[in-house]
Amino acid sequence: MLFITKKLGVILLRMKILNVYIFKQIFIGFLLVCFSLLAMLWLTQSLRFVEMVTRQGLPVYLFAEMTSLLMPRIFNILSPVAVFVTVLFVYNRLIADRELVVMQSAGISPWQNSKAAVLIGLVLVLFNVFVMNWGIPWSEYKFRDLEWRVKNNLTQMVFREGEFTTLKNGITVFVNKHEDDGSVSGIFVSDESKPDVKVTLTAEKGRLIQTDKGPRILFINGVRQEMNTKDYKFSTLSFARYSAEFNNVESKKKKDQTVRERSIGELLNAKNDPTLDAPAVRKSIVEGHRRILYPLYNLLFALLACVGLLVGNFNRRGQTKLITIEVLSMIVILGGDLAFTNLAGRSLILLPVLYLNCLLPLLVCFYLLFFYNPFYFRRFRAKEHYEK
Repeated sequence: MLFITKKLGVILLRMKILNVYIFKQIFIGFLLVCFSLLAMLWLTQSLRFVEMVTRQGLPVYLFAEMTSLLMPRIFNILSPVAVFVTVLFVYNRLIADRELVVMQSAGISPWQNSKAAVLIGLVLVLFNVFVMNWGIPWSEYKFRDLEWRVKNNLTQMVFREGEFTTLKNGITVFVNKHEDDGSVSGIFVSDESKPDVKVTLTAEKGRLIQTDKGPRILFINGVRQEMNTKDYKFSTLSFARYSAEFNNVESKKKKDQTVRERSIGELLNAKNDPTLDAPAVRKSIVEGHRRILYPLYNLLFALLACVGLLVGNFNRRGQTKLITIEVLSMIVILGGDLAFTNLAGRSLILLPVLYLNCLLPLLVCFYLLFFYNPFYFRRFRAKEHYEK
């Protein structure tokens, strides 16, 4: 009895050591894969703001702040794919090095070998619940607020130093220099917004002022010239101060929350919000359910990567066929999630299908890893055949 107890203790200790070893491999691999994917997507997303830096003079620190606020949303999308790729790579390497073959030959079941991947999946589920329900709403609100302030910074948008800027309403602006106090000097404005009237304005200085009706530009010490192209009447006005409104930017900040900014409680109870129409209500409710469901894809894809490599037969030539099947399965599941999300947004009756797309493969993976053991099954069949 004492011998059996010691033997069992040794086996359990080895299992713990193996699980810690595999866990470290997956954790480090996940960080590398996730960082690489985040860097690539951050680069593609940041191209949206390059014009603000090059043409509107957006400070680098604001550029960094705006792009960093996109990270929670990007991480939430990438996390299930990153954990799938990492688990698949780690266990495939263990097979190639014959480490996993030795473990299963020693009697360690697929479920025991997959515990490290399950733990990583569970940790990511909890982390993504936090990101989706608190991180993304906060970052979306901060991003939209910062984007509005940047777009409504007329000093940088309209007054671009040393170049002619044509606005969408037929106005061309040129400034010679930006001053340290926020004003600009050497201003030239050509206004052809009215078809029969051409206005030219020059001023020594100018600055942005805020009024009850929105932002306006105050010109100081200048001349305004106007010509009517129908009768060719020409008028000139010299002024010490002159203000004009530019309709190129938003004068009011949008107050309505976007779907991503709302809390999960607000989304699930969107029917009680009188400001939302029927499509917006459906979209909000679906988003609320996805915040509950989507984190589970981290666990699902961690298990999916384990199933083919741990439950399937080992092939000395490589696991290319199994890996291909698993990658295709992941693509089908993600495609189903996207398709059923769109369909549920049109009819809430399809919400259960959205859950089924995630929970059914998850239960199948659990069953295959926990209950189905091909090693013991093959050994039992061989013993049965020998006895006959």
